[in-house]
Amino acid sequence: MKNILTTIALSTALSAAVSTNAFAVEGLSANVAATSNYLWRGLEQTDGKAAVSGGIDYAADSGFYVGTWASTANWAEGMTYELDLYGGFSNAINDDLSYDVGFIYFAYPDETSGDADFSEIYGSLSYKALTVGVAVLTSGEGADAGDTIYANADYSIDLGNEADITLHIGSYSGDWLADDSIDYSVSLNKAGFTFGASATDLDGAAGDVKVFVAYSLDIDL
Repeated sequence: MKNILTTIALSTALSAAVSTNAFAVEGLSANVAATSNYLWRGLEQTDGKAAVSGGIDYAADSGFYVGTWASTANWAEGMTYELDLYGGFSNAINDDLSYDVGFIYFAYPDETSGDADFSEIYGSLSYKALTVGVAVLTSGEGADAGDTIYANADYSIDLGNEADITLHIGSYSGDWLADDSIDYSVSLNKAGFTFGASATDLDGAAGDVKVFVAYSLDIDL
């Protein structure tokens, strides 16, 4: 816990220093966050313990974006963190409809086996409060492109007062990374805080409900 609190303090101090720089770059932003349990597609990435994360993104008016994001993670031997690199295009088609397509590389630089890294292409379509998406494996140690697919649907309910509830369901299937699974979650979001609960069915066996709390902060650079 001491290390986590120290990391949060350092991240906050660094973000403050960057945001008060003498110049700003249009389209450049950063984010920092902390969560009591880092869940990815319903699976714990820090053995049920707290995690801290942060990232930097650049988004152009054309819809092109690129970024990097890092978080504590320890689901494999020697692993202490995850580093993601991604880029893509996101735009609104009209007032109700928008899309997002891109590529992401998941890296685990200090994982001892050296075979945890993988990449995906992804796409999503949003209509008002509903978003449906799919991610397809493109590379991984011993894997072929298309070996795994993750499909998801998310629906946001506006509660007013800048608060909302998000309902999520995702389906993971394939021959690499993990067993086939279906994950469900519900989260309440307000002012950067998220209170949520998530459960995952692995190969038809229901898992325990995991409750988490998180806080995130976006920073314009």
